[in-house]
Amino acid sequence: MYRRLEALLLVAEGHSVAEAARRCRVNRSSVHRWLVQYRAEHEATALIDRPRSGRPRRQPRLTPQRLAAALARDPRRCGYQATSWTVPLLAHDLATKGLAVSPRTLRRRLHEAGYRWKRPRYVYVARAAHLPQKKGA
Repeated sequence: MYRRLEALLLVAEGHSVAEAARRCRVNRSSVHRWLVQYRAEHEATALIDRPRSGRPRRQPRLTPQRLAAALARDPRRCGYQATSWTVPLLAHDLATKGLAVSPRTLRRRLHEAGYRWKRPRYVYVARAAHLPQKKGA
């Protein structure tokens, strides 16, 4: 955005569009497009790129709500020997329910939904009676 504002400033100072494009190292048509966008709205926010539509997703059924519902279940109740979900385990569980998704796609969707990976922390429930007491504990 800095380059776009710099080009507009050069044009406002009286330089030609071609000169502004040369100084900013962009194409002349880009500077013209930025001028049209700025003059239409008279705000610098008009120069920010709009999100592009892109290709539609191939897994439209993998919604944030479905991910939240899957993560709310306890893996032990689903028959797994794990206390928390991992991406490969969750991908396997979703595949058994008819939603085959690669671990990479699942990881990206979890990140987009606001989930962050944290290393599980193992905590002893009770001290083993046969272990000696540590110093200072």
